[in-house]
Amino acid sequence: MDADLETPTVQIREAGLVLRPWRPEDEDAVYRACQDPQIHRWTNVPRPYLREHAHQYVTEFTTMAWGTGTGSPMGAFDEQTGELLGAFGLINQRPDREAEVGYWVAPWARRRGVATAATRAIARWAMATLNLRRLIWRAEVGNHASRLVAEGLGFRVEGVLRNAIHRPDGHKADCWYGALLPGDLREAAAPGNPAGRRRAATFAGAQPRLQGRTANGEPFALRAPEPRDVDAIVAACRDPESQRWTTVPRPYGRPDAEVFVTDIAPTRWAYGDGAVCAVVDGDDQYVGSMELRLGTRPDTGDVGYLVAPWARGRGYAPAALRLLAAWGVTELGLNRIEWRAYVGNDASRRVAEKAGFTVEGTQRDGCVHLGEYRDAWTGAILARDLVRA
Repeated sequence: MDADLETPTVQIREAGLVLRPWRPEDEDAVYRACQDPQIHRWTNVPRPYLREHAHQYVTEFTTMAWGTGTGSPMGAFDEQTGELLGAFGLINQRPDREAEVGYWVAPWARRRGVATAATRAIARWAMATLNLRRLIWRAEVGNHASRLVAEGLGFRVEGVLRNAIHRPDGHKADCWYGALLPGDLREAAAPGNPAGRRRAATFAGAQPRLQGRTANGEPFALRAPEPRDVDAIVAACRDPESQRWTTVPRPYGRPDAEVFVTDIAPTRWAYGDGAVCAVVDGDDQYVGSMELRLGTRPDTGDVGYLVAPWARGRGYAPAALRLLAAWGVTELGLNRIEWRAYVGNDASRRVAEKAGFTVEGTQRDGCVHLGEYRDAWTGAILARDLVRA
């Protein structure tokens, strides 16, 4: 390390926080915070995180980044107690007045608004003091908490960078990418986004297992598809009625089911676009698939489903559909959940009506199936329909 490099005495005070460059005495707190599984999950900290990593971070790395102008790593501390609350700062600073913001919050400091307040302070300082023209934000797809902070501050999500995340353990993933320009930063008085917070909290966790019973009292559940479901999915999707009324690939093979389980379903959840579920019986055996997709409006969604031939007529589909709709209303704040089926798919229509959906009409050429336009029945269930029942 160049002995001439020095760490500046920057200090930012805002919203009860003090942000400053790291010091050697911060080593213990950084080491303790970086044992947290969520920090391991969403950042590039080494794993396992050793004391030597903390020491190098608050000494050599901090001095080098500040001294060379390539980064501005800082800790955020409670103004009253001096307790470490998180790590914030700039990385990948470039001569063209562009930099990326990075942050993590210590596990004991979460749900206190630390990430929003500290990142706002960093952004304001970067624009005013460093005269940045563009502040970049990136987060692995699925890190809804980070995205919620960024969007609340005025960062505009500009797209997805495919396979751009490379973790020390070899994990690779897509990442959301956004930017903040001068004048974009929202102050503390900006209105909140309760619907966004609710949705982010839901999709930030694991897909839940929803339990229910059919009209005949048989237990069932909705859960994330699992590799052990693959053989049953193949059998269900090869059924002539499944192929006639749905858009499953033709011919349907084991690779299609494996992609459905390991890629399509978890990707939909990670992006926060909806939930792909396996419907399982009381013995946790696959009896069908059901999906809730979120619409362009934040209060709408639509559903699709397929029932395995050996489970038809046993009441799984209407009970599962109503359960999934109720979850969408309760957990995601949806008001309207839509259903569509090709005209003539009487079985799907019976399921929807038994679940409480109202058939609202027919869309001419409303769907494309195997390259041909087909008319579709349309309907919906509203939040108030579920409340009344």
